[in-house]
Amino acid sequence: MPCRCGSHSTIRDEQTGNLVCSKCYTILDFDNYEAQIGGITGPTGTNIHIGYAGTGSHFPYKDRKIYQAKTLIHEYALRLDITYSESGITSMIKEITDGEFGEGYWFNVLIGACSYVVMRRDKKFFPAAEVAKAVGCDIYELGRMIARVVKFLKLSLPEISIAGLFEREFNNYMNRKNVDEDKKEMMMKQGIFLVNCAVKWSLTTGRRPLPVVAAVMAFVAELNGVDGLKIEDVAEHVHAVVSTCKLRYKELLAALVRVAQVLPWGKDISVKNVVKYAPFVIQYMELKSMEVPGGGGERVEPFDMEDVISECLLKVAAYGNDENLSNGDSQYFEVRNRSDFPTLSNDNDGNNLKLSHESLSLIYSTFSNEVDAEKLNGQSGQIHVRKRRGLEPYAYQDWWSGKSELSKKLLLKQILEKEVGFDMMPPSFIAGCKANERRRQKINAAKVRINKIMDPSYAGSDGSDNLNSSEVACGGKKRKRRQASEIDWEDFVIEALLLHRVKEEDIEKGHYRALLGLYVFNSGTI
Repeated sequence: MPCRCGSHSTIRDEQTGNLVCSKCYTILDFDNYEAQIGGITGPTGTNIHIGYAGTGSHFPYKDRKIYQAKTLIHEYALRLDITYSESGITSMIKEITDGEFGEGYWFNVLIGACSYVVMRRDKKFFPAAEVAKAVGCDIYELGRMIARVVKFLKLSLPEISIAGLFEREFNNYMNRKNVDEDKKEMMMKQGIFLVNCAVKWSLTTGRRPLPVVAAVMAFVAELNGVDGLKIEDVAEHVHAVVSTCKLRYKELLAALVRVAQVLPWGKDISVKNVVKYAPFVIQYMELKSMEVPGGGGERVEPFDMEDVISECLLKVAAYGNDENLSNGDSQYFEVRNRSDFPTLSNDNDGNNLKLSHESLSLIYSTFSNEVDAEKLNGQSGQIHVRKRRGLEPYAYQDWWSGKSELSKKLLLKQILEKEVGFDMMPPSFIAGCKANERRRQKINAAKVRINKIMDPSYAGSDGSDNLNSSEVACGGKKRKRRQASEIDWEDFVIEALLLHRVKEEDIEKGHYRALLGLYVFNSGTI
């Protein structure tokens, strides 16, 4: 084969043994080609490397499967940012599968379940929803696999710390926000305090914790005036349903309103304005949680007089404006006759007033009534109060002390032992009781309808029909009108179950599909 220069003369290099052109000294192509025919004495192929699990490798099926499984475990550990626990996850999967590991969709779910169990066993807070999204499976399927892993290994996992989940999600989310570190630390403690209070109020009983975490994060951000932290964004960050997070947010506000009713101005607090009054409510809850049970130990004073005056300023601001507020003392904050307030007393220095709940309530009621009277008479422009630290609750930075133990991560037993001024039954339990009562009424109505059809004389036995109509007096005459509620599908289902002699106690539980399949559609089979 001629060289590129056109010369046909070649020589062999003494050092390398390659043929080169004698004119331009170019190494000729394909000169050192050796056929890769293999065999016992054949050369080793240049495209095959011992130890590489690829096409044409020397690995058998089992070794290749183990290699790919460990690679997949490493990939998910990187995705979940838990590479420090990768060895624990691998050893747990090896124990479960007897060293066989596996491949396919079920193995992905197993990796996610073992990741969650390892983190939970090491008391590190890790939401299952995040794991389910990372491995690409349904959260219910992941939960079933977690239960199987725990049962197979006979593990006893520690209880879930919702405060720990809040701390993790809050730090991950706030790292993207430009918030001062001191303010971020204060918001963290406030959030943990409210999460523990939510546990105390049974807002997390029988429910997923992440929607409560999202609701508390949104509430704390609004309380401290942090912009750009909407509950929709937080719900997406914690992998929770937006509608559920909004429902938990409303329940949190309702619980704070219930707590606020013990305050002298509690009757003015509602779900719409509880965020404005939240500093006073949370301060009361914090001081209440620091009281020693049984009345022993150090006595915690419930309120500061400046806070009471500040709250009254908020009420003035509700219908006034800054132009109507001028410097000077207000007549509404003067104690005109000390005998009118028998529980009011001074310290030895005469500076700090100590007021009981009765005195605070009396002072506030007097102020509220007089201000309302001035408003009705059109004299609101003549009200003069001393403007102190501002009218917005965000201006008060000294209401939060962070000294309560509820500002720390506690066990469930420790949380339940604390007192925050209000206890309530689990909302899910209350909703279940209401649903049972509603179904009981439907059962009674269905029995009446069935009896009216089977025995027509039963309809007029009591002289009235209270199910489908009601008597209304109008101009001295009585007329009947139909009730707003009509018979729906649930009423027909209950009638069918009663006709098939299903126990009323079973119908009250509301498992209609199971009861229909057991008594109605399969009633003829034995």
